[in-house]
Amino acid sequence: MMFEKPIPSDSEEDFYINEDGYRVFTEKYHLKRGFCCKNGCKHCPFGYNKKTDTFKRKI
Repeated sequence: MMFEKPIPSDSEEDFYINEDGYRVFTEKYHLKRGFCCKNGCKHCPFGYNKKTDTFKRKI
């Protein structure tokens, strides 16, 4: 299995830390990365629905 290299990020525009201490990536970061990871991310710009394994919209 081939894994993509993560894009280095130190920008506040790319993620924030939520109240539980988790790193939450922004829509801008996902667009910069350029593909959907299919993890059901909160700010997914690709419209992926993890429950149905489908995309609501395409970019």
